[in-house]
Amino acid sequence: MYKASDTRYNEIAYNRCGCSGLKLPVVSLGLWHNFGDTAAFSNMKALCFTAFDNGITHFDLANNYGPEPGSAERNFGRILKEDFAGYRDEMIISTKAGYTMWPGPYGDWGSRKYLLASLDQSLQRMGLEYVDIFYHHRMDPETPLEETMGALDLAVRSGKALYAGLSNYDGPTMVKAGKILKEMGCPFIINQNSYNIFNRTIENNGLKAAAVEQKKGIISFSPLAQGMLTDRYLKGIPSDSRIATDGRFLHKDQLTQERLDCIRQLDSIARSRGETLAQMALGWVLRDGAVTSVLIGASKPEQILDNLKVIKHSPFTAEELRKIDSLTAEK
Repeated sequence: MYKASDTRYNEIAYNRCGCSGLKLPVVSLGLWHNFGDTAAFSNMKALCFTAFDNGITHFDLANNYGPEPGSAERNFGRILKEDFAGYRDEMIISTKAGYTMWPGPYGDWGSRKYLLASLDQSLQRMGLEYVDIFYHHRMDPETPLEETMGALDLAVRSGKALYAGLSNYDGPTMVKAGKILKEMGCPFIINQNSYNIFNRTIENNGLKAAAVEQKKGIISFSPLAQGMLTDRYLKGIPSDSRIATDGRFLHKDQLTQERLDCIRQLDSIARSRGETLAQMALGWVLRDGAVTSVLIGASKPEQILDNLKVIKHSPFTAEELRKIDSLTAEK
């Protein structure tokens, strides 16, 4: 039977999520990869145990995480039941709905029917009475924003979620959604978006600035650009890398010679700081206090431990930030 480390809260930092009462660990664990039915269950447990033993209390899922869709929630639910049952109140568990989950017109996007049915299914797969955060996973250009936000509000009012979140929204739409949720009295506290040295979308679409202004949290997924901002590809493509084993989201043609040269120059900056490239990349996302938590993925427990070293990250100098921007901004 698993017993959590007695020192799990000794070193990691927790940041307040916007102006809410909720705090998130500076590093959270995402179950987007390596928790589907194609992965080894023993490794899933090792990843979760390593995370929790080191103060990572936040586990992030979505209805469609797999493969197959739903399997990450199901596998995490098994870990909850078998090993984490006594620690539920120490955990922040989130899930999402918004991408295709089942056939037909009711298994996608942002309708009230889809979101609430999906949440019920997610709770059943994980064996939970509620999740801490329920997100709408992407903007829906056809469903009225009032309907989608009303579904998030009902999820909270029904006790099936404690907080509402938005994922992959741009700044103007987030502001509109936030106003609707505020009028409903719904605790919308966080935005989940891709953000890393190579991907500045939330800076360009107004989301980052709007979140700061509206006092909402941001949690960054893919802070390491699907592993490109690590030492994994400095000497080529390893046989056990994500590109080689799971080509759904990172492809070989994305690692151009220009990109590889840039990664190696970034690695040189990191080494001059006494850090790994991954640690520096995580520190860059967290550099100005706008981002509440970085959402890491991992295939090995050692990667989690390496990423956690960001808690001892040194502030960037203006010259270091200039060099990083000169290598990567708008590229």
